[in-house]
Amino acid sequence: MTSASGPNAGWRSARPGGGLLPSGLAGRTTPPGDGHGPESGPPTVTIGSYPDYSTAQRVVDHLADNRFPVEHTAIVGTNLTLVETVLGRMDTGRAALIGAGTGAWFGLFIGLLFGIFTVGNWLGVIVVGLVVGAIWGAIFGAVAHAMTGGQRDFTSASSLRAGQYAVIVDATLADQARQLLGRLNLGTSAPAPTPETR
Repeated sequence: MTSASGPNAGWRSARPGGGLLPSGLAGRTTPPGDGHGPESGPPTVTIGSYPDYSTAQRVVDHLADNRFPVEHTAIVGTNLTLVETVLGRMDTGRAALIGAGTGAWFGLFIGLLFGIFTVGNWLGVIVVGLVVGAIWGAIFGAVAHAMTGGQRDFTSASSLRAGQYAVIVDATLADQARQLLGRLNLGTSAPAPTPETR
């Protein structure tokens, strides 16, 4: 009989044909996860996959309306895509205008704050705060755009979109959720139930 030696010494096979696992308590198998440690919480089951978020939201809302414990559900978006929608062209004048609007709001807030503690013409304090904020906002907006050197002459809004949305529930509640979803007509291509023969 030969003794084990080398880097695999102290390792044993977890199951026939399986890989090598360390022996002892550290060699216990854990449920499969995402590679970042064991999964937290109970195992889950996907009860439906939908092409848009509104349909997945409607499914969870239907479960909630039927007193299903929706705290045991989740909507998981997969195949995420970053979409940046271009809103328009950006030049120095537009940057100054946007900065003036932002500065005016900030100036209005500061003016209201000082206006509370002003005895006398509190309306004048608010107007001055608004005007000064708009002026400084326009200056900072124009300077910030000029410092980009024309590298980004457009405005945009970014959003994440998923290719599909899966509704998952705890495995112990999956059958109950499926029964409730059987009453929901989503207009999908699910097979229609066949009538019973007598």
